[in-house]
Amino acid sequence: MKLHELFDADHIPSFEDIRAYIGYAKPIWDELLSYIEQTYKAKPQLDYSKCSAQPGWNLKYKKNSKSLCTLYPMPNYFIALVVVGAKEENEVELAIEAGMFSAYVKELYQNTAFSAMGRWLMIEVKHKETLNDIKGLIEIRVKSK
Repeated sequence: MKLHELFDADHIPSFEDIRAYIGYAKPIWDELLSYIEQTYKAKPQLDYSKCSAQPGWNLKYKKNSKSLCTLYPMPNYFIALVVVGAKEENEVELAIEAGMFSAYVKELYQNTAFSAMGRWLMIEVKHKETLNDIKGLIEIRVKSK
């Protein structure tokens, strides 16, 4: 059952409800949240999206009004949306060429079309190794001016 079927827009899940829902991915989820909150002093904003592509509850992280990532809870994993904008594109491509990202994220990046709002990477986080990719992408987003 999908999270938006368990908790509609009028029924807000607790953080523990979300952790229970993502099941096996809890340790990875906890590590990423801790990293973002400690490194960027960002607080999560629980939000309900009516977007047909990914409806339901998600956690948004922003730093100085700049989006760091949006996390979508799924059964036993989660999706991290990281947007690579025009300002970050060159640095991300150099990092990919240098082998700083996994084959999964490299392929995802290459297969995601660039739009006026950048490349919207919907990264499925099922393994701990994917965390380093997300951390690297967020770091590039934050330091890009």
